[in-house]
Amino acid sequence: MPPRDEALAVTLSIAVALLMVILAVIAGANAGPPPATQGGPPDPACLEWTDSCVVCSRTPGGLACSTPGIACSRGAPRCLRR
Repeated sequence: MPPRDEALAVTLSIAVALLMVILAVIAGANAGPPPATQGGPPDPACLEWTDSCVVCSRTPGGLACSTPGIACSRGAPRCLRR
C-alpha cells in the first residue's frame, strides 16, 4: 500500500472512531436520568444520597448526580448528608 493510501486509511479510521464516540455520547445523553434521581432522595431533608452506583446532591443550580461506574450493583437509595 502506498504511503498516501495508508494515510487515508488511518484518517478514515480515526474519523469513524470519533463518529462512534459522538454517537455514544448522544445516546447516553438521551438515556434519561440515572435511577438514583428517579425516585428522588429517601426523604425531603436529605441533601445527598446514593443507590450505591450514583451519588446525587442538591446544589444551588439544581440536582447534580455522578455517572455510574461500569460494574455497579444498585441498591435502595440511602441518605448520606442532611
